[in-house]
Amino acid sequence: MENNGFVHLYCGDGKGKTTAAVGLALRCAGSGGRVLFVQFFKDGTSSELEPLRRSGIDTLCCEAPHKLFSLMNEDEKECASEDYTALFLKAIERGGEYDVLVLDEIVSACTKGVVDEKLLTSYIAARPKGQELVLTGRKPSEALLGAADYVTEMKKIKHPYDKGCTARKGIEF
Repeated sequence: MENNGFVHLYCGDGKGKTTAAVGLALRCAGSGGRVLFVQFFKDGTSSELEPLRRSGIDTLCCEAPHKLFSLMNEDEKECASEDYTALFLKAIERGGEYDVLVLDEIVSACTKGVVDEKLLTSYIAARPKGQELVLTGRKPSEALLGAADYVTEMKKIKHPYDKGCTARKGIEF
């Protein structure tokens, strides 16, 4: 198999998808590579962003605040779709400049219908030769699973959330 850059997919209901993507991004930057780290469904306050930036990694997040998808009404979902699609288009417009492009939670954005999966699969097929593409999120489609070269599933066995502990800054976000 020729190494023309691979597609990494970190999925599942367990903790660690973004953490794995951050680790790969830091490893690439540490070896002199250029990385763009893009977050969907996150508001730009996740604790990993500042150390990524200090490591020379470029980041993009949605500038408009959105609440949890499950709490949105239809108008809010439409607005989120417009914003996240614009974020995706901005990411792929700039993506060709990078050795690694991380699209954190893009799988969930596609699953929830706020980013058209056809846009993502088209980019996967046409991405720059040699670019590593990292996708994270829950419930990937068969098309995304088939397009990936690496698929790693994070499976929740036990989590403090099950006992009512909410996400903690510096640990879960």
